[in-house]
Amino acid sequence: MLNYDYIIVGAGASGLALAYRMASDSFFDNKSILILDKEKKSKNDKTWCFWEQENKEWNAILNKSWDKIIFKSENVNLKEPIYPYEYKMIRSASFYKHIWKVLENKNNFTFENSSVDKIIQKDNFAEVITSEKAYTSKAVFNSVYLNREDLNQTKYPLLQQHFIGYFIKAEAPVFDDSSATFMDFSVDQKGNTRFMYALPYSKTEALFEYTLFSKNLLNEQEYKDAIVNYLEENNIKNYKITEIEKGSIPMTCYPFWKQNSQNVLNIGTAGGWTKASTGFTFKNIQKNTNKLITYLKKEKSLKTYYKKNRFWFYDLLLLDILAEKNHLGAHIFSSMFKNISPQKILKFLDEETTFFEEIYIFLKMHKRLFLKALLKRVF
Repeated sequence: MLNYDYIIVGAGASGLALAYRMASDSFFDNKSILILDKEKKSKNDKTWCFWEQENKEWNAILNKSWDKIIFKSENVNLKEPIYPYEYKMIRSASFYKHIWKVLENKNNFTFENSSVDKIIQKDNFAEVITSEKAYTSKAVFNSVYLNREDLNQTKYPLLQQHFIGYFIKAEAPVFDDSSATFMDFSVDQKGNTRFMYALPYSKTEALFEYTLFSKNLLNEQEYKDAIVNYLEENNIKNYKITEIEKGSIPMTCYPFWKQNSQNVLNIGTAGGWTKASTGFTFKNIQKNTNKLITYLKKEKSLKTYYKKNRFWFYDLLLLDILAEKNHLGAHIFSSMFKNISPQKILKFLDEETTFFEEIYIFLKMHKRLFLKALLKRVF
């Protein structure tokens, strides 16, 4: 069997971000690093958005950034500046190209086109088995769902952030590309949490995603019809669809970290790095990979890497509410944006608020809903 110092399973956002961090740190220059995936991605298969203040690490590959966001619902209509934050958008093709360009100049990285079947924790190392070969390492980072234990339990609710998006190009300059529509709950809720997410990246081009936070996916045509209806209602005509994007992101507080072991660490969505209450993942990946690089230099067991925090519990309460009463999503998010500044909301969703700021936030929201969910969890 071939042995490597580090093995990264999955060359998506989290796997490549970790590889990029390793390639950028001289500590790893003499380490052998294997990346395994069934394909070497290069196309625009995903769009990632995030907000940040002064960090410019990814600015060279940004598709667009905005300094204002829009939130709409039945009783709220806001267009607010978010300074000192910027809301940023990256297309995956730019990300893949950027990372692979760095990795291809590092002779200690190896990529293998292989689908991983199994990862086994041995006495003091891990074995990675593909359809063709087996590899060993003291540190395996897995971003691929190999065992969906979260599907076979009821203690932690599992919703999906599911969507279909149309990239459209209009004949006339109809878009205000200074603002991103974070959530527009003016669409018919139909007993769920449904909203339109709109990202205009020029005066004539925009991405419109019809998005739900719910347990069950829809028939594909329902998403598409909702986008077409929304465009008609907003007087957006004479356009062509240039791309279609779809996805389903797990929203759960299931403790994925319990599947970590001495020599195997689950990362990305498979490791619980997705923000459970929103489905945002990209920024969490950057935070976690930075933290992980520091941790690896200490040569500790991978089992002790993850530390649960209070934000995990806040997310759990929201998911408990939405799992039981999915129609309340618009109500909850509207109360947030009506009563709290967008900067404070973004800071909270980034898990960077103080405990006293969090008390302020919860006092401005529907206290009875969250108190009921809290009591149900505790007792």
